[in-house]
Amino acid sequence: MSTSTETAPSTAPAAIPRGGTTIDDWRPEDEEFWESVGRPVARRNLVWSIFSEHLGFSVWLLWSVSAAMLPKVGFDFTVSQLFVLVAIPNLVGSLIRLPYTFAVPRFGGRTWTVISASLLLVPTLLFAWAVQSPGTPYWVFCLIAATAGLGGGNFASSMANINFFYPIRKKGTALGLNAAGGNVGVAVIQFFLPIIVGGAGAFGLVAAGDALHLERAGYLYAGLAVVGALAAWLFMNNLTGAKSSPREQLAVVRYQHTWVMSFLYIGTFGSFIGYSAAMPLLIRINFWNQPVPDVAGIGINFAYYAFLGALVGSVARPFGGWLADTYGGARVTLWTFVAMIAGTLAVVYTLTLLTPVPASPVPADPSAFVYSEATRAAVEANTAIFPWFLLAFLFVFAASGIGNGSTYRMIPLILQKQAEQATTDETREADMARATKESSAVIGIAGAVGAVGGFLIPLTFGSPWVTDPVEAVKVAFMVFAGFYVVCLATTWFFYTRRVTVAGRAPALATANV
Repeated sequence: MSTSTETAPSTAPAAIPRGGTTIDDWRPEDEEFWESVGRPVARRNLVWSIFSEHLGFSVWLLWSVSAAMLPKVGFDFTVSQLFVLVAIPNLVGSLIRLPYTFAVPRFGGRTWTVISASLLLVPTLLFAWAVQSPGTPYWVFCLIAATAGLGGGNFASSMANINFFYPIRKKGTALGLNAAGGNVGVAVIQFFLPIIVGGAGAFGLVAAGDALHLERAGYLYAGLAVVGALAAWLFMNNLTGAKSSPREQLAVVRYQHTWVMSFLYIGTFGSFIGYSAAMPLLIRINFWNQPVPDVAGIGINFAYYAFLGALVGSVARPFGGWLADTYGGARVTLWTFVAMIAGTLAVVYTLTLLTPVPASPVPADPSAFVYSEATRAAVEANTAIFPWFLLAFLFVFAASGIGNGSTYRMIPLILQKQAEQATTDETREADMARATKESSAVIGIAGAVGAVGGFLIPLTFGSPWVTDPVEAVKVAFMVFAGFYVVCLATTWFFYTRRVTVAGRAPALATANV
């Protein structure tokens, strides 16, 4: 799709390559090249990569907040059905990350960003169509929610692309910023969607309108997808040196560290995306009471606070990359899981303090509904617990965000160390180039496997085999805390103890990974 090619001489090019071109000469590890040419080009591509990935995340999590609003616009879905709607995009998004990762070396980062941004028109326009008709059957909603997974694929291709642009010493910060810019799309959609569609938002500063218009969000993001595609076409670059075949990339499936890091990423990113998707419904189930849609609810409105978790996790991600650059990714990841265990147990404790809310009888005429005194008292008691629940949950989000940054920082360093152990002076340049390509492949695989957690977490919260939704949430958090213990042990066993597995890779034991 590129129409021109710029070739550099053996030193630094006379001019900085412009956007919309294919760059043949790209040497980010060359200090002179990086300072004179590489930095501005990499930064420009990073900015527009972030923009496209940001839109992808927003579309991916479009259902996380809109699902909680469907009952208000006439859709009679159960709690379990709503959690499934929230989970389906995460499953599709995780599966589609592998082909998206391999698409960058096949087609080029700029070319694939144009394509992936354009594909966001499918879930956004289908969403706008479906929510305007209360007669739309549930299975149709499931299919449309599945198309939102296209947005989840943008992360893998974006990260794989940016990995090629930056030198190894800058990858932690660059990948952290790229991921954070995308991750914050979750917070943006959860904050602005209630306002855009006419619901209350912004901590109650914006009042609800007379009616909800969920379709507005679909139309808005369809327009932004067009902007993202055009911007990528005009301002981004393809790199000739980033081209490789799927067979070359799939070589990484033989590496033990590919699957260890993928497992750890379930604990960090899987938690971030899963909790982000489920948070609106978690607040609604535990702290909100509205048995009759046309009667004002009481308690905590999820629209005021649901975006905070994703925002905190997104902001923490580049900080995690910086900590990993400074102290070592393995060490930071280890303490991340310690924090996530503590935070999750704190969340469980706050949930044990909740008062069961008795059901208020609903009369034949819903307009005559009145909350009982017992119901109001229970909701008020739980409202007093909410700040502690929110604080503990945000702590978990912050830890997961830091872990996201630190684990992704580990991947290129691990591949680099492996290449250094196997290389010779004659093959060093080729081996290092291969390590960069392979680290992009591992990043994609880890992103795909990790995102599966975003599917499993909402399903666990909405377990149909537990009749009490509040009890299901408590059990789910206990399961997650146990999983983080396993992740903690895995990190220690493979990356932070003094001797690695059977001493087979001693260099990794002391490396600042």
